[in-house]
Amino acid sequence: MNIPDPYAVPIEDFDLSNPHIFRQDAHWGYFERLRREAPVHYCRDSQFGPFWSVTRFQDILNVDKNHAAFSSADGITLGPPVSVPEEEVMDTPMFIAMDPPKHDVQRATVQPVVEPRNLKALEGTIRERAGRILDSLPENETFNWVDLVSIELTTQMLATLFDFPFAERRKLTYWSDVATATPESGIIKSFDERRVELLKCLEYFTRLWNERVNEPPAHDLISMLAHGENTRRMEPMEFLGNLILLIVGGNDTTRNSISGGVLALNRHPDEYEKLRGNHSLIPNMVSEIIRWQTPLAYMRRNATADVELCGQRIRAGDKVAMWYVSGNRDDQAIENPNAFIIDRKNARHHLSFGFGIHRCMGNRLAEMQLRILWEEIMQRFRFVEVVGAPVRTLSSFVHGYLELPVRVHRRLDRPSWADRCLD
Repeated sequence: MNIPDPYAVPIEDFDLSNPHIFRQDAHWGYFERLRREAPVHYCRDSQFGPFWSVTRFQDILNVDKNHAAFSSADGITLGPPVSVPEEEVMDTPMFIAMDPPKHDVQRATVQPVVEPRNLKALEGTIRERAGRILDSLPENETFNWVDLVSIELTTQMLATLFDFPFAERRKLTYWSDVATATPESGIIKSFDERRVELLKCLEYFTRLWNERVNEPPAHDLISMLAHGENTRRMEPMEFLGNLILLIVGGNDTTRNSISGGVLALNRHPDEYEKLRGNHSLIPNMVSEIIRWQTPLAYMRRNATADVELCGQRIRAGDKVAMWYVSGNRDDQAIENPNAFIIDRKNARHHLSFGFGIHRCMGNRLAEMQLRILWEEIMQRFRFVEVVGAPVRTLSSFVHGYLELPVRVHRRLDRPSWADRCLD
C-alpha cells in the first residue's frame, strides 16, 4: 500500500488506525503534523468507526489519569472493524478494561507476581536463561533476532509466571499473536478463526486452572486467579480476557523493546560506542529504549460524559485513542525526542507504561529483563549488527517487529555463560 506524504493529505482525512502506516514506519510525520495543527483530532471514518486521537504528551497524561471521565470499560483497543459480523466478535472482559472497584480487586489478585521480593527471586533465572540464549546464537551467519532472542526470552519468562508446561511455551507466543491479529496479518484468516484459536487457549488454561484450584495456593498467575477471592468465580470469557491481557502484556511489549533496542543502537552508532565504553549506562538506556520504541502505540478510552479537550468537544460515548507513540516524541515535553540518547536525563519520563490506575503492572519486570539481557549482551558481543531491513508488525496497536536480521560479533576476551559457571 502506498502511504501518502502526511503534508499532502487534508488533516481531516487522517486515519491513524490504518496498520499499513505503521508497517511502513510512516506514522511519524502524521503524528508530527497532528501535534502541531490538531493535537485532539477527530477521525470521522475508519474501519473501527469514528474516534478521537490525542497526540501530545500532557493531554495524553491528563486523559490517562482521569479514569472517571475517560473509561476503559468498553475496551482498550479501537475494537473489531465495524464490518465484522457480531457472532465473530468475542466479549472477553479483562481487568485493564474495567473501572474501579472491580478493576482494583482483580489487579490486586495478580500484583504479587511482580512485587519486588518476587522480582529479586526471578533475577537469577532471567540471567541464566539470557546467557544460555545468547551463547546458543549462530556465529558467522544471519538470523532473526526477534525469534531467537526477543521471543524466546520473554516466552520463557511467561511460562515461568504461569507455571506453564515449558516444552509447550511457544503456544503462549502464538496466542499472544492471535489475540492482536487481523486477517490482513497472515496469522489468522478471519475473525472467526481468531475466536476458535482463542477458545483453544481458554480450554488449555482451564485444564491448568482445574489442576491448580485443587492444589494449595502457589505463586503463579493461574493459582493466584484460581484461589483469589475476587477472581475464583470468574466466568470463562472473563478468565480468557485476563489471560489475553497477561499474555500480551508480558510478551509483545517486552519482546518488541528487546528488538527495538538493537535497531536503535544500530541507527545511532555513537550511542553504541558510548555504551561500549560505559556499561553502567544500561539501566538508563533501558528506559530510553522503552520510550524510543513505545511497544504499544496507543490505548483507547471512552468518554463517560461530554468533555472539552484542547478546544474540541468530545461527546459521551466517543472513542478516544491516547497515542503514546506520539506523546513520546512530543518536543514540548521531551527535549530532542526523535534522538536516541542512552544517557538522557530523566529517561523514565515517558508514556510507554501508561499512567493512573491502569499503569502497566509489569513495568519493573520488563525493565529488569531488558537490563539483564543487555548486561549479558555486552559481556559477549562487541556488536549486534543489523544487516537488513526490519519487518514490522501489521498493526496500529502493537508497535513491533516480526523480523530483525542480525549478525553477532563476539568479544574474544570473554568466556561464555557456561564457561563462567564452571569457574
